[in-house]
Amino acid sequence: MPPIVAIIGRPNVGKSVLFNRILGRRDAIVHDTPGITRDRHYAEADWFGKKFTIVDTGGLVPDSDEPMESAIERQAQMAVNEADIILLVVDVRAGVTPLDQKAAEVVRRVSKQVIIVANKVDSGAQENHAYEFASLGLGEPVMISALKGRNTGDLLDMMADRMPAAPPAPEEEEPDAIKIAVIGKPNVGKSSLVNAIIGKETVIVSDIPGTTRDSIDTKIIRHGVPYILIDTAGLRRRARISSDIEFYSFTRTVRSLERCDVAVVLVDAIEGIATQEMRIISQVDEAGKGLILAFNKWDLVDTTEASGDEYLAAAREYARFVDYAPVMFLSALTKRGVTQLLNKVDQVKKMCVMRVPTGELNRVVEGITAYYPPPSGSKGRLTKVFYCTQVRVAPPTFVFFVNHPDAIPESYKRYLSNQLRENFHFDGTPIRVLIRGRDGRD
Repeated sequence: MPPIVAIIGRPNVGKSVLFNRILGRRDAIVHDTPGITRDRHYAEADWFGKKFTIVDTGGLVPDSDEPMESAIERQAQMAVNEADIILLVVDVRAGVTPLDQKAAEVVRRVSKQVIIVANKVDSGAQENHAYEFASLGLGEPVMISALKGRNTGDLLDMMADRMPAAPPAPEEEEPDAIKIAVIGKPNVGKSSLVNAIIGKETVIVSDIPGTTRDSIDTKIIRHGVPYILIDTAGLRRRARISSDIEFYSFTRTVRSLERCDVAVVLVDAIEGIATQEMRIISQVDEAGKGLILAFNKWDLVDTTEASGDEYLAAAREYARFVDYAPVMFLSALTKRGVTQLLNKVDQVKKMCVMRVPTGELNRVVEGITAYYPPPSGSKGRLTKVFYCTQVRVAPPTFVFFVNHPDAIPESYKRYLSNQLRENFHFDGTPIRVLIRGRDGRD
């Protein structure tokens, strides 16, 4: 593993701005409201060939009675414990505050390399104020402006000099991890499900809707297979995105959907599938990703009143356009169904990337088009399917070459898609059907 550099400090000192400056892109949400970064946020970085992992954390508010602030402190403490180098960020404009002193006490308890980063030094006149942070007893501060990029190169040079030597890379490259995005409305238990899968607290769990604002990646290994769990912010309707922070979270979730292999759409089993879930499911289908519908909080459902079969029938009726998606019932709280969910993810990913041999594919196509021939073309001319080929995976995409492509309606394309799914058992993945003429015309 490359060295880990953790950015910590009290709220609103510019930790996320520094995180983005080091990466050279807007990766963490940056806003002037304290407490925006809640979970740890990891990213891979490189400085002149020195590779390292940079960790952004929430603002430290030690000894707070607020549940969210206490959770943020736990997350920051975990980052400190696993880091090789700690960047303690302070605000030179505010001077040394009691919270800065508390944060310094936190890092003094661990035997790690610590660099005090005096941020917001935008001019030489402010440099004199930065030296007072030497009173924290952690050495002389490095004066930077993360927003303007001033002296950040010097900071990176200092970090590179203090980094431990990276271990040699393994001879064989690890196979690509299965990327799972956990998506759903706010407060349906997405973070709780991620924690249940991992078996330890790596993302903050709270009953406050919108707790997860950034999308958080967590890598795990299960039975030798690597997975990346993407815990996302809850998707709201655009009309209900009341602030720019929530808009950033929305776009980050959409980006996470684009990155994933399989999307687990989490539904509150008490509330059932509603309009917002339908929008989320539609987004997954349009993106061509593997899809699993998971009803969480199943332990709270009165099964004498509504059985799993009735829930399944209702879900199938309400979301008929994704009848290919497996439906699962689980409880993140009791961990019921969590193992089965990962097994189903494995199956869905396999179907997403499955290729059908051309010979076998055309034997099936010959049978399904003979049973139900395509409509005739203009002037009653017979429409003939010459052959079919699979041109891509994720999602499986099939091109049918015909003599009259304009004669094939959407309803017949759906018939072809359904028949391919039934014959080759494409469970959990959408299928794309394209129609072309012999000359390659769509």
